[in-house]
Amino acid sequence: MLVRDHTQTAQEFLAASDREFAVGETLQASEKLWGAAAHAIMAVAQQRELEHGTHRALINAGRQIADETDNDQLRLGILAAQHFHSNFYNGTMEDEDIEYDRPLVHRFVTLMLTLVE
Repeated sequence: MLVRDHTQTAQEFLAASDREFAVGETLQASEKLWGAAAHAIMAVAQQRELEHGTHRALINAGRQIADETDNDQLRLGILAAQHFHSNFYNGTMEDEDIEYDRPLVHRFVTLMLTLVE
């Protein structure tokens, strides 16, 4: 995928997650929210030629980008996005955790995509 494809996919998944949450499809919404964050990282990592081909490399790339920009909102967003990824598999997030973490991931995706040149 090209950088612009990752950017578009991130935006599409973000919107899809909102629709899924609105109808109570929490597990699917969680995975879409994680997917939005992952594709946002992929877009920036690809542009910066950072390794991002495995789950661990993707997380490391996101952390490196957050460190390089010294942005705590990006750091928090990565953690929140990982909560949603885990939630897809085991459904352990409480409603209040979802309410708290969703805006963090939205902000993360928005901020990450502003780094795409």
